[in-house]
Amino acid sequence: MPNLRDVRRRIRSVRNIQKTTRAMKFVSASKLKRAQDRVVAARPYANRMLAVLNSLILRVENKEHPLLKRRGSGRILLVVITGDKGLCGAFNSNIVKAGVAFLNEHSQAELALTAIGKKGYDYFKRRPYEMREQYINIMGKLEYGEAKRIADFIIRQYGSEALDEVYVVYNEFKSVIRQRVVVERLLPIGEIAGLGMNGSAQLEYLYEDKPQVIFDHLLPRHVEVQLFRAMLESAASEHGARMTAMDAATTNAKEMIDRLTLNMNRIRQASITKEIIEIVSGANALAE
Repeated sequence: MPNLRDVRRRIRSVRNIQKTTRAMKFVSASKLKRAQDRVVAARPYANRMLAVLNSLILRVENKEHPLLKRRGSGRILLVVITGDKGLCGAFNSNIVKAGVAFLNEHSQAELALTAIGKKGYDYFKRRPYEMREQYINIMGKLEYGEAKRIADFIIRQYGSEALDEVYVVYNEFKSVIRQRVVVERLLPIGEIAGLGMNGSAQLEYLYEDKPQVIFDHLLPRHVEVQLFRAMLESAASEHGARMTAMDAATTNAKEMIDRLTLNMNRIRQASITKEIIEIVSGANALAE
């Protein structure tokens, strides 16, 4: 049985951990609000761009643009978006599992990876996959320029025919306690699902420039916007997952402190009872 000093030391240790987890919960809660606002603001713009792009793709006969060209699936790039830090429950592990499942499913193709986030990079760098690029410590202060830089690299790779398909795997933000792992095709750009005869793709748009000129400006921007949206979704999901995990850790720490305190009181009571018995026994021996 542990002595009283050991139990008190454990209680102090758990209390220190509880203070840390509570502080991390509050920090994630404050960051989540800003990240959630950015996601909500980015979604309408990204969806409207999808609608306009789909309308143009459906109506233009000559779709000879490098980002629209289909070349099969012999060479695939998977963009894995994870967090740079841990202590967020199964957030990073779910992304890694989805990425591994995708790679196993397309094992016949020539596979390559681009890691956005330290956790994904740390996992896949030890595996037999080609790592084209890695972007570490950019999710904390996420800016559009970072997404544009990554998208420019992907577009150059795809335009030079070094890639046939590009997919992105990330956590889509649903709520504080719910995130959904999504695997989306980024390139080649094709008809967007859900924007058919009854969708907004059937709206009539007037285009001043030629379709090729619009494609040259709109398609790269589309890749940038969709990648930036995925990164925003992932950042908000990470804060939500960390807030939930730290809240559960704080609750567990409180329960552990209660159990240790009860155990400490029992040890103290047993020690006091033992001392009383020794005193009484000694007094009785002297009286005899």
